[in-house]
Amino acid sequence: MSTRLATGGRLVDKTKTVKFRFNGKHMSGFEGDTLASALLANDQMLVGRSFKYHRPRGIVAAGPEEPNGLVNLGSGGSFEPNARVTTTELFDGLRAESQNHWPSLEFDVGAINKHLSRFLPAGFYYKMFIHPRPLWKHVYEPIIRHSAGLGRAPKTRDDDTYEHFYAFCDVLVVGGGIAGLEAARAAALSGARVIVMEQTAHWGGRTPVDGGDIDGMPAQAWIDATLAQLGGMENVTLRSRTMGAGVYDHGYVLGYEQLTDHAPEKSGPRHRLWRVRAGHVITATGAIERPLSFAGNDIPGVMLAAAVRDYAVNFGVSVGDRTVVVTNNDDAYLTAFALKHAGLDVPAIIDARVLPQDSEAMTQAKALGIRVLMGHAISSVKGGKRVTGVSICSQAGEGAVLEEISCDVVAMSGGWSPVVHLWSHCGGKLVWDTVNACFSPDPNRPPQGADGGQFVSTAGAASGIFALDDLLNDAFAAADGTLRCLGMKLPKDTKAAKGLRRAEAPLAPVWLMPQGASVKLREKAWLDYQNDVKVSDIRLAAQEGFVSVEHAKRYTTLGMATDQGKLSNINGLATLAGALGEDIPTVGITTFRPPYHPISMASIGGEARDAAFQPVRRTPMHDWNEAHGAQWEPVGQWRRPYAYRQSGESTHAAVMREVTNTRTNMGLLDASTLGKLIVKGPDAGKFLDLLYTNMMSTLAIGKCRYGLMCNDNGFLIDDGVVARIDEETWLCHTTTGGAERIHAHMEEWLQTEWWDMQVYVANVTEQYAQIAVVGPNARKALEKLGGMDVSKETLKFMEWADGTIGGFKVRVFRISFSGELSYEIAVDAGQGQAFWDALMAVGADLGVMPYGTECLHILRAEKGFIMIGDESDGTVIPQDLGLHWALSKKKEDYLGKRAHLRAHMADPNRWKLVGLETVDGSTLPDGAYAVGEGKNENGQRIMIGRVTSTYHSPTLGKGIAMGLVHNGPDRMGDVLEFPGLDGKTYKARIVDPVFYDKEGEKQNV
Repeated sequence: MSTRLATGGRLVDKTKTVKFRFNGKHMSGFEGDTLASALLANDQMLVGRSFKYHRPRGIVAAGPEEPNGLVNLGSGGSFEPNARVTTTELFDGLRAESQNHWPSLEFDVGAINKHLSRFLPAGFYYKMFIHPRPLWKHVYEPIIRHSAGLGRAPKTRDDDTYEHFYAFCDVLVVGGGIAGLEAARAAALSGARVIVMEQTAHWGGRTPVDGGDIDGMPAQAWIDATLAQLGGMENVTLRSRTMGAGVYDHGYVLGYEQLTDHAPEKSGPRHRLWRVRAGHVITATGAIERPLSFAGNDIPGVMLAAAVRDYAVNFGVSVGDRTVVVTNNDDAYLTAFALKHAGLDVPAIIDARVLPQDSEAMTQAKALGIRVLMGHAISSVKGGKRVTGVSICSQAGEGAVLEEISCDVVAMSGGWSPVVHLWSHCGGKLVWDTVNACFSPDPNRPPQGADGGQFVSTAGAASGIFALDDLLNDAFAAADGTLRCLGMKLPKDTKAAKGLRRAEAPLAPVWLMPQGASVKLREKAWLDYQNDVKVSDIRLAAQEGFVSVEHAKRYTTLGMATDQGKLSNINGLATLAGALGEDIPTVGITTFRPPYHPISMASIGGEARDAAFQPVRRTPMHDWNEAHGAQWEPVGQWRRPYAYRQSGESTHAAVMREVTNTRTNMGLLDASTLGKLIVKGPDAGKFLDLLYTNMMSTLAIGKCRYGLMCNDNGFLIDDGVVARIDEETWLCHTTTGGAERIHAHMEEWLQTEWWDMQVYVANVTEQYAQIAVVGPNARKALEKLGGMDVSKETLKFMEWADGTIGGFKVRVFRISFSGELSYEIAVDAGQGQAFWDALMAVGADLGVMPYGTECLHILRAEKGFIMIGDESDGTVIPQDLGLHWALSKKKEDYLGKRAHLRAHMADPNRWKLVGLETVDGSTLPDGAYAVGEGKNENGQRIMIGRVTSTYHSPTLGKGIAMGLVHNGPDRMGDVLEFPGLDGKTYKARIVDPVFYDKEGEKQNV
């Protein structure tokens, strides 16, 4: 029976009782308990059901490697599924419910699957669900959807808040065990800025449980002294309950801090996501004990030996009255000693090894009156929902039972595997350690930084070093090497802490008990507890040709559970190697991907929720626009005025007024939302030549050039005016919705392909307000403000100049998207509203009016100018739009050039841009398709074109449109039919897409 011990429990306060509920049953624990320790103290051995066979599952581990103990926590806005009982700290009022069963945990109808297991082997779903095909929709899919998943998805809004922290340090130490503390201590003594992350609430790792002396004092005393020393240093930050979730390139590390999970009554954010830039990272993440594979090793009560030890020492919990220890190493003997000292019975230690003489641990065990059975194994475990006994056999045999021992706990240990996840996340390689039978970091192949240098090191057990003195020396050496990489050094006479070595006999690799286990036994020996993957499943995968470790993983779902194979992967790899007759290193390993342990989705979002999820971006003139009748249009994250409605005026009438006034008098456009990217550096011209289809490196200082940008598939993604600022600086204008996207596009190519180019890109979109002053009176208004010569002779079309207008420091671009005389003027964002007011005041007697985006669209459509997103849709190339002139023939290469040579791209029979005007003067429906003669195989009329932009032009007094039509430029004068959704068929003639001022005289006045 599992119960609370009278002694032990170094982490709990037995004077403070905590009440909680599990599956509606009221239970109690102590402050400092985890949910797992509290459940075991209440004799709750059964905590869940496995995914496929719904077998009874109990707690196996004591940390994040736990595969079985997943529960639903809380309710309503605080509901959380798939919380691990081993990492959930107990608090008063906690409510937990077990998962993956119906109607109850004790009686689960799904358990019938275990009787069908011979029909549900690994990969059965690949074969079963494809025949007969009609059954998929009505039988298979509904069953799969009902069965999929473990916990329930939350149905209500999350009540908690979350935040992101940004931090910078010289050395980041992940792991607060003795290796992490020693590495942090040594690094901090140099004066380096140090951050230490420990995923649990307590420091010191396993050493306080396992015992040992450091620098002549008990381990806990050394830990306390070291923490006090680090806590007193201004250059050190200690964060408990903070997990190192992932290590990425350039020393970028994600940390996941749980702030109030253990005390939900506290105010403030629940979780914090740390985004750390570290000069060097030391991963002191320890090691995970491996289970052993034998028949019945999944029955509740079969646990990792170290976990049984943890519950007894840390929480004062006896998992059972009689514990059989089964092992292939000396470390598991510590569990037997801890249980004996707690007054519990250990009837036997089953040791698979055959040694020439007793180790120190064996001698001590025998002195305590514990039977030690060398060369033996567990043939099978007895029991259903909890262990009742074990059958003992010879490890060298096939499982013939030699004797049976009654017990209620089996403490197993197959050795230890270093936690290499963070090392591997950023490209660190592994090597097989034959002594400890595990994969450990290869010091000769560390993760490589951008400069080719090492930026991640391991320390202690994470390096595959387990002896106490060696472990401390390794941690100290890791800190010393890290400081050398950073150009720093330790103070003189600084030495590593000294640990007292404990003699141990060598481990013997054991991947199956017994080694010649029969098929019947292999079918009950479990590797992946959550996904029900057995030894026999891996052997079947090998038999069916899935010899790659990645293929075998997906065929069997080994390691694909929520614990990411922390307990199952090494045993699974060894089993696959054995089935193939290969060495384990030859088979290889699966990929480690971040995060190391699941983190909440809300922490990834951080503050990005409600109004902050996608903040509305406002220009400096937003409030003025609001006050003057702006009807808003969302453009990306911005809000732009669609039109400025006057009293009693319809939106359509407002747009018509704005177009007419801009053409005849003067209009102002708030163009602040246009993307503004500064591209600077010695290689900036070369870089832009590769990004744009036309040449930018030859652009003269003070000049502007219109440019097109394609992706590597040749499709048009953005356009805009580029200005040359100085020898190494260009200013690239993008579409409103394209600033962030094109900035990311540039950075992606710089960081992944052209990383050796000396180029810096800065997004300065929000640093400037930009106002388009458009119309015949535009120059008059600027001359009235005075301060800068903006004459035709001084500032020619497609030029720019810095200066002062009306007392404002400005940059004036002589460009036009309307076909009228136009100046786009940039000022500091803080001066945007004042400059706008000055223009409105000086233009009062010049007919000034603001205009919105719909007027902008009509003005540009009258001139035949394209709009990204209207004339382009992700399948359009520049040639389709008649923009051949913007494709440089001088450059060797640019993004999209080779794609344009593909047969489909170079096909002359493509849909191409034309102008469209209705025969009766009406306006074509937006997006309407043109239909031609004949029908397709579905009996539908063949589509030969579509409308991309359509408007009523007050300038021309009729409807105008632009569209993509099959061989359009060769069909001038043809009349096409466009069926509308209103049942009417519109007829439109193909015309030149430039409807207004084809010679461009008005923009050049």
